Amino acid sequence: MNKNLEQIDYKGIFRYFSEISKIPRGSGNEQEISNYLVAFAIAQNLEYTQDEAKNVIIIKEATPGYENEPAIILQGHIDMVCEKKKDYSHDFLKDEIKLVVEGDFLHAVDTTLGADNGIAVAYMMSLLADETLEHPRLEAIFTSDEEVGMHGAKALDTSSLRGKYMINLDSEEEGYLLCSCAGGLTGTGTVPLKRITESGKKIKVNIGGLKGGHSGIDIVKNRSNATKLLGRLLFDLRESHSFELIDMMGGFKDNVIPREASAELLITNDNKTEESIDLNQEYIEVKEAIDRIVKVYQQELSSSEPDLNYGVEDLGEGTFEAIHPVSFEKVLFLLVNAPYGVQVMSSDIEGLVESSLNLGIFRTEEDQAVFCNSVRSSKSSYKHYLSNRLEYLASFVGGDYIVRAEYPAWEFKKESPLREHFQKLYRSNYGKDMIVQAIHAGLECGLIFEKMNDIDIVSIGPDMFDVHTIEERLSISSTLRVYQFLEKVITEKIR
Repeated sequence: MNKNLEQIDYKGIFRYFSEISKIPRGSGNEQEISNYLVAFAIAQNLEYTQDEAKNVIIIKEATPGYENEPAIILQGHIDMVCEKKKDYSHDFLKDEIKLVVEGDFLHAVDTTLGADNGIAVAYMMSLLADETLEHPRLEAIFTSDEEVGMHGAKALDTSSLRGKYMINLDSEEEGYLLCSCAGGLTGTGTVPLKRITESGKKIKVNIGGLKGGHSGIDIVKNRSNATKLLGRLLFDLRESHSFELIDMMGGFKDNVIPREASAELLITNDNKTEESIDLNQEYIEVKEAIDRIVKVYQQELSSSEPDLNYGVEDLGEGTFEAIHPVSFEKVLFLLVNAPYGVQVMSSDIEGLVESSLNLGIFRTEEDQAVFCNSVRSSKSSYKHYLSNRLEYLASFVGGDYIVRAEYPAWEFKKESPLREHFQKLYRSNYGKDMIVQAIHAGLECGLIFEKMNDIDIVSIGPDMFDVHTIEERLSISSTLRVYQFLEKVITEKIR
């Protein structure tokens, strides 16, 4: 454990966080972290269940004097988004996250930190291990695969749970009490590709240096999508130069705004005249055209994306399997015309995004192009409208479209004793009101509420920033304050 963390640790929060940071736990790779939690429950002599989806439920019975109080559910997810610096040799399937303390912040070396939602795991473990805490029955739910479609929450069997109140620990701003979130789905379109054998000079074009971020929380911050921007670059370049597309890719997670994207282009010998073109000279002219185009983008985005950069690389001459021009036009049509970003702002809550979508993953394969979008909305009807638009665009160019990982919105509850309990304690402890808020990101609360529709739910968490990016960082002081407040919430009987 980091010595700086050891010095300021409280109730083992950072010790547990350090331990789980050593366990690879990207979405879909959660068996080890799930087994670790089972071993923890056994060591603490606590009742537990582990299902095939790798969800773990750990139950700690009430302490004396709390036997008749309603049980409290604590909930967070065990998986994390795996993003890293492009040239960093980290292997998310086997390497541990390397933690760094700088002032009040905890972050990782050139990767995502995993505080989303590892801090919830650490919080729950600390509460379950604390023999001094007075509390009602605690039911800690550790769900799997939240980041790729909430598959764990969908598979969760809640029949053993008695909880009347649930505290979700997947929020990212201290002093805010979340009581509603957007629903969402993942829509994947595929477009068939034909390829032709062509000779010429292959070049690589990169777009990078963008901020990226969480496709729910950060979508309102006017952040550019590298894949969409590269698509625009190809669209603009074709106005002045002929080229063919060999391959293109951008993004790895549908719920992450891509920071970088790249394409391999082919400059051919055939310029539709009797004479062949000079490939080296044409490369120089294409590179100069890209320089001019990207400088325009840099000027446009100087405030929102000040670190936008690009590169053009000569990969040599040869014979290559390029995408047929008709197939390329279809791909480019989708890249340029598919909607992206904020679509509708809420009319009920100022500053809240109602509906948005993000092209998180794009890649060309040998015989198809794949477009993967994360669609979010607090209105189910508009969520499906956006998805239907994507399906319409894909079918228009002869492609297919499927929906997966759909989850419901968590709707605001007018009567909430748990929300009032939080607000009363926050006011008495800090002399100010907790801010009640809805969030555009997806939480598992809606899925769990569908299974237990008589429970009262809120969501809280400490200050963390730039989640789903390599700049992700967690406030240490906020982490301690929120945990200590959580202790008060659990110990104080809800009336």
